[in-house]
Formats: sequence, C-alpha cells, structure tokens
Amino acid sequence: MSETIVAIATPPGSGAIAILRISGPEAIPLVDQLFQGNSRPPLMESRRAYLGTIVHEEQILDEVLLTIFRAPKSYTGEDVVEISGHGGALMIARLLEAVLRKGARLARPGEFTQRAYLHGKMDLTQAEAVMDLISAKTSHAQRIALEHRSGRLGQEMEKIKQELLKIVAHLEAFFDFPEDDITPEQGRLLRTRMESCRHQIVALLSTAEKGRLLRDGASLVLCGAPNVGKSSLLNKFLEMDRAIVSPTAGTTRDTIEEMTILGGFPFRIIDTAGIRLTEDLIEREGVLRAEKAIKNADDVLHLIDATDIEETMVPISEGELLIFNKVDLITNRASLQKKFPSALMISCATGEGMETLIATVIERAMGKTGPFNEATPSLLAINARHQDCLNRALNSIEKALVVEATHEPLELLAIDLHDALEAVGEVTGGVDSEEILGTIFSSFCIGK
Repeated sequence: MSETIVAIATPPGSGAIAILRISGPEAIPLVDQLFQGNSRPPLMESRRAYLGTIVHEEQILDEVLLTIFRAPKSYTGEDVVEISGHGGALMIARLLEAVLRKGARLARPGEFTQRAYLHGKMDLTQAEAVMDLISAKTSHAQRIALEHRSGRLGQEMEKIKQELLKIVAHLEAFFDFPEDDITPEQGRLLRTRMESCRHQIVALLSTAEKGRLLRDGASLVLCGAPNVGKSSLLNKFLEMDRAIVSPTAGTTRDTIEEMTILGGFPFRIIDTAGIRLTEDLIEREGVLRAEKAIKNADDVLHLIDATDIEETMVPISEGELLIFNKVDLITNRASLQKKFPSALMISCATGEGMETLIATVIERAMGKTGPFNEATPSLLAINARHQDCLNRALNSIEKALVVEATHEPLELLAIDLHDALEAVGEVTGGVDSEEILGTIFSSFCIGK
C-alpha cells in the first residue's frame, strides 16, 4: 500500500462539481506540485477547504477547492486529498491526467475502501455496506446498509467470536500448559457456552432470506393461459408499456423480466408465455421457459380470464396466488368470489383491485421472513457471503457438540471449534493465532 492512488469520486457526466480523490503517502506532496493558492498543501489545516487553482505544465486547468484529511483521521487511514473542481467531464479528466503524470496510480475498483479495511478503519461487513449503500434502490435496503455500515453486524459477530475465543483459549491453555493445573471446561458449562454460540449463529442465519429479498427483490412470475392479461399486469406493475399487449394468443414467446418497486420493496416481475399445448416450436420453447421460471420463483401469480372460466381449475404451482382478471366484464363476481374465496379480483383495464393485489404480494413475500416496516427497531439481514461463513461455523459447532456429548478426546473438540472460529472471523476479516494467544495470556496468569 505504498503507492499513491487517485480516482474520480463523482459519477460520470456533467454536474455542478466533480471530485478527485487521492490517497497514499505521497498524496500531499504530489498535490503541492499542482496547487497554487494562499497556502501550500503541507501547511494546510485538515478538514478545511482552500480555494486555489490547479496548474500543470504552466497551464491553469481549473479553479478548485482543496481539502486535506491527514492520516489516520481519514477514510482510508492514509493521507487523503480531495480536489473539488467544476463538473465538466473534460475538466475532471484533465485534473486526473495531471495527478497521474505526477506519479499517482489509477485506483482499482473498491481500492479506497479496501485500504480503509486494511488500515483498521472498518471491518469487512462495514466495507461491504459501503457498496450496499451506493446500490440501494429502496429505503429498506438503505436502512440495512446503514445498520451494517454503523458496525451493528460486526458487533454481533464480535460477541460470537469472543465467546468462541474464550472456549478455544481455555482448551489451548490446558493442552500447552498442563503443569499449571488448568482444568478444562467440560460437561454442562462447556456445552452451555457452545449452545450459546450456536443460538446466536442460528438467529443471524434466520435473517438471510429477508436480506436477499430486500436487497435483490423477490421474483414474481406471472403465468396462465394465453390472453388472460399477464402482459397487461406486467405493464400495470411497471406503470409503463413494457410488454406488447395483443388479443392474438402466443404474442409473448419468451420471458420478460423487469425490476420494480412495490410499496417500497423491490420485486423482479417475470412475464411468461401463455401455457398451452402448441405445435409452434418457438412458442413451445417459451412455454418451457415459463415452466422453468415458475419452478424457481419466490411467488407465482396464476392469472385467469374471469370471462372464460373452465369447469375444472388446475393449479400451475403449489402455493400460487390465484387472480381473476377482467372482472369489469362479468356480472357474477359475487358467486365467483364465493367459489374461490382466496382468489383476488382485478381488472388491468380499469385498475380495479391493484392496490389489494400489491398489498397481498408484499405480504406474501415478506411474510415468509417476518414483518418489516419503518417501526422495526433493527434489522441485520446478512448477505450470501455472511450466510456461507455462518453455515460453516454452525456445522463445526454442531460437530463439536456431538464430540462433547460422546466424550471423545478434547483435541477433536478443539479442532472443530477452531474451524468455527475461523469461519466466524471470515465474516469481519479473519482471526489469527496471535489473537488467540492474546486472549490466553489476558485470561490466565501463565508462567508467573
């Protein structure tokens, strides 16, 4: 990390300002070669903006504001300089070129945050949350990212890690210093501590599905026979004419997938080909893709034409939401609702029933993981990487519990707990042997 890196920190295009961010040991001396103002960069106060010009090869490139963040009180933990110039794409490109010519290197994707992690400014969960904040498309996803960025998940992981460290440290002390008459924790006490770790991990794992739904969106497949209104419903959800709507059966021959926000929650809406027997090879392929989408969906909306109901209703998918469309064209709505009490009645033509449909879709998606709204006090919602690490930790702890219950050698127990500790440590950034030794010597008066 001895190299000084630079990158444009604002989105591409024209705007009021554009910001160039420089980090590394030579950040301040490098800018000192380019900045001209009432004060030189090495003499500037930290976190204060200074007006001046950037001059390169005797040519004024731009009038800028220069701000210095000295190590370690900066985002990366290194000396950081931010140059705020006018927001034209050409202007910021010329500033970037000047800084590169003075010896800086173009930063790799995520390198500023990576340096922040390596300098101990944040753990891995907080580093991941930076990108989650940037990519959040709903207030709920933003709130999860803010929880993680504040260190909430890291704090929960630290509790588990410290509990495992205590168990491992005690076992290591028993193995390495038998002359000190250290009695290993056994029986109920050892099991209770391992069960406590297991319980905390299971609780975190239970948030994985909610995290997936809130970050990536639940997949919602629209299916049914041809001409029941699937494409019309897709357009209603998106509030735009995305899919072609036609009375000709078989118009939709492939799946059409779009992201949308319903009631503040993200959804991936998938329109499918009408399911029917057909000799058309292309349409048949569309039906196969529809069946595949239905199989992999979080929820399935089975649309039926309320004006053309068959005597026998055959479900397309287990647990599907049955929806009768075109109810504005029928007169026997009450009897239809009585016959199918759990079905929803809508009209894509008039918009009738759409509010109820959206509320039901949200309830079905989020109901699988428990309620979540603005009043929910806290939500950790782990991501896929966290889930993988915690599943490995849980597996190792459960193996350790079996070893303890069958009274096998404590060395086998220690191996499993080491594996669990390593997996937990991966969530925030790893555990090394020095940390284990540090815990041992802080807990026991070894060698006195």
